[in-house]
Amino acid sequence: MEIMFPDYDNCIANLACSVMKHFGVTPPNTTLPLADGLLSERRYKNVVVMLLDGMGNNIIEANLEPGGFFRGHLAGTYSSVFPPTTVAATTAMDSGLFPVQSAWLGWTGYFPEVDKNVVYFLNRDFDTDEQIEGDSIAWTYVPYWSICDRIRDAGYGAHYRAPFTEPYPEDFGAFCREIKRLCAEDSEKFVYAYWDQPDTVMHRKGCFGERAKSTVRELEKAVGELADELSDTLLLITADHGHIDSPKAVVTHYPDIMECLVRMPSIEPRCLNLFVKDGMEEQLKAAFNEHFDGKFMLMSKAEVKERQLFGKGEPHPRFDGMLGDYIAAAVGDVSIYNMDSKNFVGAHAGLTEDEMIIPLIAVKKE
Repeated sequence: MEIMFPDYDNCIANLACSVMKHFGVTPPNTTLPLADGLLSERRYKNVVVMLLDGMGNNIIEANLEPGGFFRGHLAGTYSSVFPPTTVAATTAMDSGLFPVQSAWLGWTGYFPEVDKNVVYFLNRDFDTDEQIEGDSIAWTYVPYWSICDRIRDAGYGAHYRAPFTEPYPEDFGAFCREIKRLCAEDSEKFVYAYWDQPDTVMHRKGCFGERAKSTVRELEKAVGELADELSDTLLLITADHGHIDSPKAVVTHYPDIMECLVRMPSIEPRCLNLFVKDGMEEQLKAAFNEHFDGKFMLMSKAEVKERQLFGKGEPHPRFDGMLGDYIAAAVGDVSIYNMDSKNFVGAHAGLTEDEMIIPLIAVKKE
């Protein structure tokens, strides 16, 4: 598998910055040249970014016809962030920040303030699966200013729509109808629309079988029908990351690794955040590389910072405390889970081209 590091001059955070700039907001990072060109062609009443979770460039190439709606409107490809995963990449789209700046790093993050591995979106203790009572740990310690709030503050309309936000669309058809309704309103506006497929089906059933193919084709058909009903709209369809089929390993099956760790790994099964007991760094490196050399790239905390793996710019004040002594980034096909009970087929969050490269599909409706 080809190793690919993120391009923080041409990534999903830069797309958000392009949109901000278009609506008169000073963005926190540089803009995406590909998007700047599309946005500068004319002043559309509606700018819509539709993010289809997991629909990386490898997924559309494998599951869709070259002359179909998505591939036929492909404006170009660009980069996710590291790790290429939903929490990190959708936060980049929602904020214009790189993960180092937002400290939204992956499905789970280690929060020193509570000494727990916390599931960002669900406010759960990842190691015990217990709900954490009270306010969201993530929004308490690493809040950020969203793209929609920033655009509203600049005097324009801005709307966020997703399966888990009002009006809670029951299916993708209802989701598309809601986007159509918003675009019919008179005011100039931005719509950020997130949908959780095809990621969900690919985690469960794999990336290249009939279920994945039919899901991606259904999404393509519905978006094409939506586009036919829009006017004065720039519709940009993208993804947060790609997906691969991934065999499973379980970290607790490797006692020589486990005895070196202060706590269970966090972030993602293809991006392991490892806190190591004092004096056991060499043992950890030897044990990990014995089992996973060629499958994972083991980088020290200093190397992670030097490579700017999680992005450029001023790190979030809490980033350093959340980062372990080592990051194990997948460069092969294996995923390392904390527990036996996870039975995903598809996976992402590693340093491979298939996970990193995402499409920017542009539909211009006059």
